[in-house]
Amino acid sequence: MDRILVVDDDVLILAALSRILQAEGYDVVTHSDPAVAAREVGFQVVLTDFMMPYLNGIELLGALREKNPKAVRLMLTAAADFRTASEAVNRGEVFRLLGKPWSLSDLTSSVRQAFDHYRLVDANERLSREVAEKNAELVAINRDLERRVVERTAGLLDGLISALDYRDTETQWHSRRVSLYSRRLAEEVGLSGGALDVVEQGALLHDIGKIGVRDSILLKPGPLTPDEWVEMRKHPEFGYRMLAKMPYLHEAALIVLQHQERWDGKGYPQNLAGEDIVLGARIFCLADTVDAITSDRPYRKGRPMSVARDEIRRCAGTQFDPALAEAFLGIPETEWQRIRQDVEALEAAESERWNSDPLGPPAPLAKASGA
Repeated sequence: MDRILVVDDDVLILAALSRILQAEGYDVVTHSDPAVAAREVGFQVVLTDFMMPYLNGIELLGALREKNPKAVRLMLTAAADFRTASEAVNRGEVFRLLGKPWSLSDLTSSVRQAFDHYRLVDANERLSREVAEKNAELVAINRDLERRVVERTAGLLDGLISALDYRDTETQWHSRRVSLYSRRLAEEVGLSGGALDVVEQGALLHDIGKIGVRDSILLKPGPLTPDEWVEMRKHPEFGYRMLAKMPYLHEAALIVLQHQERWDGKGYPQNLAGEDIVLGARIFCLADTVDAITSDRPYRKGRPMSVARDEIRRCAGTQFDPALAEAFLGIPETEWQRIRQDVEALEAAESERWNSDPLGPPAPLAKASGA
Protein backbone atom coordinates (compact mmCIF):
# COMPACT_ATOMS: atom_id res chain seq x y z
CA MET A 1 0.00 0.00 0.00
CA ASP A 2 1.20 3.54 -0.74
CA ARG A 3 2.50 5.09 2.49
CA ILE A 4 2.90 8.81 3.14
CA LEU A 5 4.54 10.60 6.08
CA VAL A 6 2.82 13.90 6.97
CA VAL A 7 4.51 16.37 9.38
CA ASP A 8 3.05 19.64 10.68
CA ASP A 9 3.32 21.23 14.11
CA ASP A 10 -0.30 22.43 13.81
CA VAL A 11 -2.34 19.41 14.96
CA LEU A 12 -5.56 20.71 13.35
CA ILE A 13 -3.89 21.01 9.95
CA LEU A 14 -2.28 17.62 10.53
CA ALA A 15 -5.64 16.01 11.25
CA ALA A 16 -7.19 17.61 8.14
CA LEU A 17 -4.38 16.42 5.90
CA SER A 18 -4.63 12.94 7.37
CA ARG A 19 -8.39 12.69 6.66
CA ILE A 20 -8.00 13.93 3.07
CA LEU A 21 -5.16 11.54 2.25
CA GLN A 22 -6.77 8.53 3.94
CA ALA A 23 -9.89 9.21 1.87
CA GLU A 24 -7.66 9.00 -1.21
CA GLY A 25 -6.63 5.49 -0.12
CA TYR A 26 -3.16 6.18 1.29
CA ASP A 27 -1.62 4.73 4.45
CA VAL A 28 -0.91 7.93 6.40
CA VAL A 29 1.66 8.34 9.20
CA THR A 30 1.47 11.70 11.03
CA HIS A 31 3.80 13.57 13.37
CA SER A 32 3.51 16.99 14.93
CA ASP A 33 7.06 16.86 16.29
CA PRO A 34 9.62 17.04 13.43
CA ALA A 35 12.38 15.66 15.69
CA VAL A 36 10.37 12.46 16.17
CA ALA A 37 9.34 12.39 12.51
CA ALA A 38 13.02 12.47 11.50
CA ARG A 39 13.36 8.86 12.75
CA GLU A 40 10.61 7.47 10.45
CA VAL A 41 11.41 4.95 7.69
CA GLY A 42 9.44 2.88 5.20
CA PHE A 43 7.39 5.48 3.30
CA GLN A 44 7.37 6.50 -0.36
CA VAL A 45 6.28 10.15 -0.01
CA VAL A 46 6.77 12.78 2.72
CA LEU A 47 4.64 15.93 3.04
CA THR A 48 5.97 18.46 5.56
CA ASP A 49 5.33 22.00 6.68
CA PHE A 50 8.20 24.47 6.31
CA MET A 51 8.04 26.57 9.50
CA MET A 52 8.21 24.28 12.55
CA PRO A 53 10.03 24.39 15.91
CA TYR A 54 13.27 22.44 16.48
CA LEU A 55 13.59 21.48 12.78
CA ASN A 56 12.24 23.43 9.84
CA GLY A 57 11.02 21.59 6.76
CA ILE A 58 14.33 21.77 4.89
CA GLU A 59 16.25 20.43 7.88
CA LEU A 60 13.71 17.64 8.40
CA LEU A 61 13.88 16.57 4.78
CA GLY A 62 17.66 16.53 4.99
CA ALA A 63 17.50 14.21 8.02
CA LEU A 64 14.91 11.94 6.41
CA ARG A 65 16.88 11.73 3.21
CA GLU A 66 19.74 9.82 4.87
CA LYS A 67 17.52 6.82 5.75
CA ASN A 68 14.91 7.27 2.98
CA PRO A 69 16.90 8.47 -0.06
CA LYS A 70 14.26 7.38 -2.58
CA ALA A 71 11.27 9.02 -0.84
CA VAL A 72 9.63 11.83 -2.84
CA ARG A 73 9.53 15.10 -0.90
CA LEU A 74 6.62 17.61 -0.80
CA MET A 75 6.56 20.82 1.23
CA LEU A 76 3.80 23.11 2.51
CA THR A 77 4.63 26.75 3.09
CA ALA A 78 2.81 30.01 3.79
CA ALA A 79 3.16 32.79 1.24
CA ALA A 80 5.44 34.77 3.57
CA ASP A 81 7.93 31.88 3.70
CA PHE A 82 7.78 31.08 0.00
CA ARG A 83 11.12 32.65 -0.97
CA THR A 84 13.04 30.77 1.70
CA ALA A 85 11.27 27.48 0.99
CA SER A 86 11.88 27.84 -2.74
CA GLU A 87 15.59 27.34 -2.05
CA ALA A 88 14.75 23.72 -1.22
CA VAL A 89 13.22 23.25 -4.64
CA ASN A 90 16.19 24.90 -6.35
CA ARG A 91 18.59 22.54 -4.57
CA GLY A 92 16.59 19.57 -5.88
CA GLU A 93 15.46 18.41 -2.45
CA VAL A 94 11.72 18.95 -3.00
CA PHE A 95 9.54 17.45 -5.73
CA ARG A 96 6.82 20.09 -5.36
CA LEU A 97 6.09 23.15 -3.20
CA LEU A 98 2.47 23.70 -2.05
CA GLY A 99 1.14 26.96 -0.63
CA LYS A 100 -0.94 27.45 2.46
CA PRO A 101 -3.87 27.45 2.31
CA TRP A 102 -3.94 24.69 -0.29
CA SER A 103 -6.64 23.76 -2.76
CA LEU A 104 -7.94 20.22 -2.39
CA SER A 105 -7.41 19.38 -6.05
CA ASP A 106 -3.85 20.74 -6.03
CA LEU A 107 -3.00 18.80 -2.88
CA THR A 108 -4.39 15.44 -4.03
CA SER A 109 -2.96 15.87 -7.53
CA SER A 110 0.50 16.68 -6.17
CA VAL A 111 0.50 13.67 -3.83
CA ARG A 112 -0.70 11.37 -6.62
CA GLN A 113 2.06 12.65 -8.94
CA ALA A 114 4.63 12.15 -6.17
CA PHE A 115 3.67 8.48 -5.83
CA ASP A 116 3.70 8.08 -9.64
CA HIS A 117 7.18 9.60 -9.70
CA TYR A 118 8.36 7.22 -6.96
CA ARG A 119 7.05 4.21 -8.89
CA LEU A 120 8.67 5.37 -12.14
CA VAL A 121 12.05 5.90 -10.48
CA ASP A 122 11.77 2.56 -8.66
CA ALA A 123 10.80 0.75 -11.89
CA ASN A 124 13.67 2.43 -13.74
CA GLU A 125 16.18 1.30 -11.12
CA ARG A 126 14.76 -2.22 -11.09
CA LEU A 127 14.85 -2.46 -14.87
CA SER A 128 18.37 -1.04 -14.93
CA ARG A 129 19.45 -3.74 -12.47
CA GLU A 130 17.75 -6.42 -14.55
CA VAL A 131 19.36 -5.10 -17.73
CA ALA A 132 22.77 -5.08 -16.02
CA GLU A 133 22.20 -8.64 -14.82
CA LYS A 134 21.07 -9.74 -18.30
CA ASN A 135 24.07 -8.00 -19.84
CA ALA A 136 26.34 -9.84 -17.43
CA GLU A 137 24.61 -13.11 -18.37
CA LEU A 138 24.98 -12.21 -22.05
CA VAL A 139 28.69 -11.50 -21.60
CA ALA A 140 29.12 -14.86 -19.86
CA ILE A 141 27.14 -16.64 -22.60
CA ASN A 142 29.17 -14.94 -25.35
CA ARG A 143 32.39 -15.81 -23.57
CA ASP A 144 31.26 -19.43 -23.34
CA LEU A 145 30.25 -19.43 -27.02
CA GLU A 146 33.63 -17.99 -28.02
CA ARG A 147 35.36 -20.68 -25.97
CA ARG A 148 33.28 -23.38 -27.66
CA VAL A 149 33.99 -21.93 -31.11
CA VAL A 150 37.71 -21.95 -30.32
CA GLU A 151 37.51 -25.55 -29.07
CA ARG A 152 35.46 -26.70 -32.05
CA THR A 153 37.69 -24.82 -34.48
CA ALA A 154 40.75 -26.46 -32.95
CA GLY A 155 39.02 -29.84 -33.18
CA LEU A 156 38.05 -29.21 -36.78
CA LEU A 157 41.60 -28.18 -37.71
CA ASP A 158 43.02 -31.28 -36.04
CA GLY A 159 40.47 -33.40 -37.89
CA LEU A 160 41.31 -31.85 -41.25
CA ILE A 161 45.04 -32.26 -40.72
CA SER A 162 44.53 -35.84 -39.56
CA ALA A 163 42.46 -36.55 -42.68
CA LEU A 164 45.30 -35.33 -44.87
CA ASP A 165 47.87 -37.12 -42.73
CA TYR A 166 46.27 -40.48 -43.58
CA ARG A 167 47.24 -39.76 -47.19
CA ASP A 168 50.56 -37.99 -46.66
CA THR A 169 52.24 -38.95 -43.40
CA GLU A 170 54.80 -36.12 -43.62
CA THR A 171 52.15 -33.42 -43.72
CA GLN A 172 50.96 -33.28 -40.11
CA TRP A 173 54.21 -32.48 -38.35
CA HIS A 174 55.46 -30.27 -41.16
CA SER A 175 52.18 -28.31 -40.92
CA ARG A 176 52.46 -27.97 -37.15
CA ARG A 177 56.06 -26.76 -37.36
CA VAL A 178 55.35 -24.16 -40.03
CA SER A 179 52.21 -22.98 -38.20
CA LEU A 180 54.27 -22.26 -35.07
CA TYR A 181 57.15 -20.79 -37.08
CA SER A 182 54.64 -18.53 -38.81
CA ARG A 183 53.06 -17.45 -35.52
CA ARG A 184 56.48 -16.57 -34.07
CA LEU A 185 57.42 -14.48 -37.12
CA ALA A 186 54.00 -12.80 -37.06
CA GLU A 187 54.60 -11.83 -33.42
CA GLU A 188 57.97 -10.37 -34.43
CA VAL A 189 56.33 -8.02 -36.95
CA GLY A 190 53.69 -6.82 -34.48
CA LEU A 191 50.64 -9.02 -34.98
CA SER A 192 48.66 -10.00 -31.90
CA GLY A 193 45.43 -11.61 -30.70
CA GLY A 194 43.12 -12.93 -33.38
CA ALA A 195 45.49 -11.91 -36.18
CA LEU A 196 48.08 -14.34 -34.80
CA ASP A 197 45.48 -17.12 -34.68
CA VAL A 198 44.59 -16.49 -38.34
CA VAL A 199 48.24 -16.79 -39.41
CA GLU A 200 48.69 -19.98 -37.39
CA GLN A 201 45.46 -21.51 -38.75
CA GLY A 202 46.29 -20.63 -42.35
CA ALA A 203 49.78 -22.11 -42.05
CA LEU A 204 48.46 -25.23 -40.34
CA LEU A 205 45.94 -25.82 -43.13
CA HIS A 206 48.09 -24.69 -46.07
CA ASP A 207 48.18 -28.13 -47.74
CA ILE A 208 44.60 -29.18 -46.93
CA GLY A 209 43.69 -28.85 -50.61
CA LYS A 210 45.88 -31.87 -51.35
CA ILE A 211 42.92 -33.96 -50.19
CA GLY A 212 41.46 -33.08 -53.59
CA VAL A 213 44.54 -34.27 -55.52
CA ARG A 214 44.45 -37.80 -56.92
CA ASP A 215 46.53 -40.41 -55.07
CA SER A 216 48.31 -41.31 -58.28
CA ILE A 217 49.76 -37.79 -58.30
CA LEU A 218 50.02 -37.00 -54.59
CA LEU A 219 51.74 -40.28 -53.74
CA LYS A 220 53.78 -40.68 -56.90
CA PRO A 221 57.34 -41.64 -55.87
CA GLY A 222 59.00 -40.16 -58.94
CA PRO A 223 58.92 -36.75 -60.67
CA LEU A 224 55.58 -35.40 -61.82
CA THR A 225 54.80 -34.85 -65.50
CA PRO A 226 53.81 -31.34 -66.70
CA ASP A 227 50.14 -32.35 -66.74
CA GLU A 228 50.41 -33.79 -63.23
CA TRP A 229 51.97 -30.55 -62.02
CA VAL A 230 48.97 -28.67 -63.41
CA GLU A 231 46.70 -30.70 -61.13
CA MET A 232 49.06 -30.54 -58.16
CA ARG A 233 49.18 -26.76 -58.43
CA LYS A 234 45.41 -26.62 -57.99
CA HIS A 235 45.68 -27.65 -54.34
CA PRO A 236 45.69 -24.04 -53.01
CA GLU A 237 42.38 -23.43 -54.80
CA PHE A 238 40.96 -26.76 -53.60
CA GLY A 239 41.90 -25.82 -50.03
CA TYR A 240 40.44 -22.33 -50.32
CA ARG A 241 37.11 -23.69 -51.56
CA MET A 242 36.99 -26.14 -48.66
CA LEU A 243 37.53 -23.43 -46.04
CA ALA A 244 36.14 -20.16 -47.41
CA LYS A 245 32.51 -20.96 -46.57
CA MET A 246 33.37 -21.35 -42.88
CA PRO A 247 33.09 -17.76 -41.50
CA TYR A 248 35.66 -18.29 -38.74
CA LEU A 249 38.18 -19.69 -41.25
CA HIS A 250 37.63 -17.21 -44.09
CA GLU A 251 40.79 -15.18 -43.42
CA ALA A 252 42.85 -18.35 -42.94
CA ALA A 253 41.45 -19.59 -46.25
CA LEU A 254 43.09 -16.63 -48.03
CA ILE A 255 46.46 -17.76 -46.66
CA VAL A 256 45.76 -21.26 -47.96
CA LEU A 257 44.87 -19.84 -51.39
CA GLN A 258 48.02 -17.70 -51.61
CA HIS A 259 50.61 -19.82 -49.79
CA GLN A 260 52.46 -20.65 -53.02
CA GLU A 261 52.67 -17.02 -54.23
CA ARG A 262 56.05 -15.23 -54.31
CA TRP A 263 57.06 -11.65 -53.59
CA ASP A 264 58.30 -11.24 -57.19
CA GLY A 265 55.02 -12.51 -58.71
CA LYS A 266 56.39 -15.83 -59.99
CA GLY A 267 54.30 -18.03 -57.74
CA TYR A 268 50.86 -19.59 -58.24
CA PRO A 269 47.88 -19.84 -58.62
CA GLN A 270 47.26 -16.10 -59.23
CA ASN A 271 50.79 -14.75 -59.85
CA LEU A 272 50.29 -12.15 -57.13
CA ALA A 273 53.25 -9.97 -56.14
CA GLY A 274 54.39 -7.82 -53.22
CA GLU A 275 51.76 -6.63 -50.79
CA ASP A 276 48.95 -7.92 -53.00
CA ILE A 277 49.72 -11.19 -51.23
CA VAL A 278 48.10 -11.32 -47.78
CA LEU A 279 50.59 -10.89 -44.95
CA GLY A 280 49.89 -14.36 -43.53
CA ALA A 281 50.80 -16.01 -46.85
CA ARG A 282 54.01 -13.96 -47.10
CA ILE A 283 54.91 -15.05 -43.57
CA PHE A 284 54.10 -18.68 -44.37
CA CYS A 285 56.27 -18.67 -47.51
CA LEU A 286 59.31 -17.87 -45.40
CA ALA A 287 58.44 -20.31 -42.59
CA ASP A 288 57.81 -23.10 -45.10
CA THR A 289 61.24 -22.63 -46.67
CA VAL A 290 62.92 -22.73 -43.26
CA ASP A 291 61.21 -26.01 -42.42
CA ALA A 292 61.94 -27.52 -45.85
CA ILE A 293 65.67 -26.82 -45.50
CA THR A 294 66.05 -27.94 -41.88
CA SER A 295 63.88 -31.10 -42.09
CA ASP A 296 64.87 -34.57 -43.30
CA ARG A 297 63.74 -35.53 -46.79
CA PRO A 298 63.82 -38.97 -48.49
CA TYR A 299 66.70 -37.81 -50.66
CA ARG A 300 68.73 -35.85 -48.05
CA LYS A 301 69.14 -35.07 -44.34
CA GLY A 302 67.94 -31.82 -42.86
CA ARG A 303 70.50 -29.02 -43.02
CA PRO A 304 71.51 -26.55 -40.27
CA MET A 305 69.53 -23.40 -39.55
CA SER A 306 72.51 -21.38 -40.80
CA VAL A 307 71.83 -22.73 -44.31
CA ALA A 308 68.19 -21.66 -44.04
CA ARG A 309 69.21 -18.19 -42.86
CA ASP A 310 71.56 -17.81 -45.83
CA GLU A 311 68.78 -18.84 -48.21
CA ILE A 312 66.33 -16.37 -46.66
CA ARG A 313 68.92 -13.62 -46.97
CA ARG A 314 69.69 -14.56 -50.60
CA CYS A 315 66.04 -14.67 -51.70
CA ALA A 316 64.84 -11.55 -49.86
CA GLY A 317 63.12 -9.33 -52.42
CA THR A 318 62.49 -12.18 -54.90
CA GLN A 319 60.84 -15.13 -53.21
CA PHE A 320 60.35 -13.42 -49.85
CA ASP A 321 59.05 -10.13 -48.50
CA PRO A 322 62.32 -8.31 -47.65
CA ALA A 323 60.90 -6.78 -44.45
CA LEU A 324 59.84 -10.23 -43.22
CA ALA A 325 63.25 -11.67 -44.15
CA GLU A 326 64.92 -8.99 -42.06
CA ALA A 327 62.57 -9.71 -39.13
CA PHE A 328 63.30 -13.45 -39.40
CA LEU A 329 67.06 -12.87 -39.38
CA GLY A 330 66.67 -10.82 -36.19
CA ILE A 331 65.22 -13.77 -34.24
CA PRO A 332 67.80 -15.98 -32.48
CA GLU A 333 68.26 -19.50 -33.89
CA THR A 334 67.54 -20.92 -30.44
CA GLU A 335 63.90 -19.85 -30.73
CA TRP A 336 63.38 -21.84 -33.92
CA GLN A 337 65.13 -24.81 -32.32
CA ARG A 338 62.82 -24.59 -29.33
CA ILE A 339 59.73 -24.65 -31.55
CA ARG A 340 61.03 -27.69 -33.45
CA GLN A 341 61.77 -29.49 -30.17
CA ASP A 342 58.24 -28.74 -28.89
CA VAL A 343 56.72 -30.28 -32.02
CA GLU A 344 59.04 -33.28 -31.82
CA ALA A 345 57.90 -33.85 -28.24
CA LEU A 346 54.28 -33.66 -29.39
CA GLU A 347 55.05 -36.11 -32.21
CA ALA A 348 56.65 -38.56 -29.75
CA ALA A 349 53.64 -38.35 -27.43
CA GLU A 350 51.27 -38.92 -30.36
CA SER A 351 53.29 -41.90 -31.51
CA GLU A 352 53.15 -43.40 -28.03
CA ARG A 353 49.39 -42.90 -27.93
CA TRP A 354 48.95 -44.63 -31.29
CA ASN A 355 51.15 -47.54 -30.21
CA SER A 356 48.97 -48.09 -27.14
CA ASP A 357 45.76 -47.92 -29.19
CA PRO A 358 44.05 -51.36 -29.61
CA LEU A 359 43.75 -50.71 -33.35
CA GLY A 360 47.40 -49.71 -33.68
CA PRO A 361 48.80 -46.82 -35.71
CA PRO A 362 47.52 -46.11 -39.23
CA ALA A 363 49.47 -47.84 -41.98
CA PRO A 364 51.93 -45.40 -43.59
CA LEU A 365 51.42 -44.52 -47.24
CA ALA A 366 54.11 -43.79 -49.78
CA LYS A 367 55.87 -40.45 -49.55
CA ALA A 368 54.22 -37.63 -51.44
CA SER A 369 55.95 -35.87 -54.26
CA GLY A 370 55.05 -32.52 -52.69
CA ALA A 371 54.52 -29.13 -54.29
